[in-house]
Amino acid sequence: MAPIIHLVRHAQAVHNLTTLNHGMHDPALTPHGENQCLELQSKFPHHDSVDLLVCSPLQRTIQTTLLAFDPEISRGVQCIALPEVQETSDLPCDTGSNLAKLKDMFKDKPVDLTLLPEDWDSKVGKWAPEQEAIERRCRDARQWLKTRGEKAIVVVTHGGLLHYLTEDWAGCEDFQ
Repeated sequence: MAPIIHLVRHAQAVHNLTTLNHGMHDPALTPHGENQCLELQSKFPHHDSVDLLVCSPLQRTIQTTLLAFDPEISRGVQCIALPEVQETSDLPCDTGSNLAKLKDMFKDKPVDLTLLPEDWDSKVGKWAPEQEAIERRCRDARQWLKTRGEKAIVVVTHGGLLHYLTEDWAGCEDFQ
């Protein structure tokens, strides 16, 4: 049977404050974003049933996962960075850090980065910000999630990607 998937958009990051910050590479959460994570942690009603955490490999989504889903992490639930659910554009703020930098940034954190190929942050080929590539990545992500053995999975990703992942475009003409 397919798992229950809880989809979560990352908390506020520095690039969300102003478009002037869209030139920042892989920005971190703001203090307000950290507070949003704590609020989500306190209000999310399914902590006890979640048995896998999946996140985009960008800094803000990893941080959101680690903060908002600390109860799961504290009880040993695995957290996997899945490159297929990275953001859709090639703006610097939507381009992840290279694998070596991510390993350094999160070296003491329980995030599994083994599914990230060296070129995951290249924004070319499979990772291109083009509709066909994004749709293929989302199809691959849905298939990967469906074949997992867990019963309840949280996926922390990005607003733009969520439209492709769910194929829900109501009111979102800018993303098509």
